[in-house]
Amino acid sequence: MELRQLRYFVTVAEELHFGRAAERLNIVQPAVSQQVARLERELGLQLLDRSSRHVRLTGDGERMLREARAVLAATDRANEVAAELASGRSGVLRIGMAPGLRDRLERGLAALRAQTPDLDVRLTSGSTGDYLAALRAGELDVAFVRGEVAAADLQVIELWRDPLSVLVPTSYQADDGVKLIDLAGLPLRLPADPWLQERMAAACRAAGFEPVIGRPVEDFEAAIVEMATGSPAWTVVYGTACESAEGALWMGPLAPGLSAPGQLIVAGGQPECVDVLAAAFA
Repeated sequence: MELRQLRYFVTVAEELHFGRAAERLNIVQPAVSQQVARLERELGLQLLDRSSRHVRLTGDGERMLREARAVLAATDRANEVAAELASGRSGVLRIGMAPGLRDRLERGLAALRAQTPDLDVRLTSGSTGDYLAALRAGELDVAFVRGEVAAADLQVIELWRDPLSVLVPTSYQADDGVKLIDLAGLPLRLPADPWLQERMAAACRAAGFEPVIGRPVEDFEAAIVEMATGSPAWTVVYGTACESAEGALWMGPLAPGLSAPGQLIVAGGQPECVDVLAAAFA
C-alpha cells in the first residue's frame, strides 16, 4: 500500500467520479482507476461499487476512507514540520556547545528566538570529536566549537575569534604581554582540549622550547587553587576574563598574541537556518 494509492482513493471517494478525481489530481483517468484497483487487491477489499451510472463507497470503503484521511493528514503534518525544521522556523534545535560560551550563547539564542519564537533549544556539552560524530549520526543539528576543524563532509563556518590569555604566577606579570620563552621552565597545565594542546605545543616550539607538560586541568577552579597555593604552573584560557586567585595569579595577553577561531559546524545540506544562526552568533 502506497500513500499515492490512498490519496487517489480519497479523491475518488470525495468526487464519486473517476474523471473528476483525475482532473483534481492532474493525471489521466486510467492511472487513477489502476491505482485504486491495485489498492483494493492489496487490501483484499472492495472499496468502491462501480457501475456505468455511478461510483459509490461500500461499507468497507467508508471505514477505509476515515483511516486513509487520517494517514494522509498525519503525512502532510509531518512534511510541514520537516519543512519548518529545515528552514529554522520552529521545532527542536540541538546544539553542541564548547565551554565558556555562555554570554555568546545567551545573546545568540535571544536573537534567534526573536525570529523563531517557537524554537525549542537543547544544549549538549562534549568534545569537538563528540560533536562531529553526533552531527554525522544526525544526533545534533549544529555545534559551536573553538579551534580549526577539518571535516570535508560537514559545513564549517568561522564566526568569531577569541584571544588566548595566559594565567601565570604574578611574578611573571607583563602588562605588554607575556613572552612564551619566559615560561619555558614552568609546567603548562591545560584541559583535555586537543586543539588547544596542539596549538600551545606548536607555539612553544616556535618560541624555541619544548613545554613542560603538567597535570591536566580537570576542574578549573581546583587548578587555580593549586596554582595559587604552592604548585606554580601556567595555563591558557579563551577570552580575556576568568576567575583567579587575586594576588597570587595574573591573567593577561601573550606577546605576540594568539587567538582561537570560533566555528559553527552543521551537517551538509542544512538550508537557510545556517544563515540565521551565523547572523545570531557572529
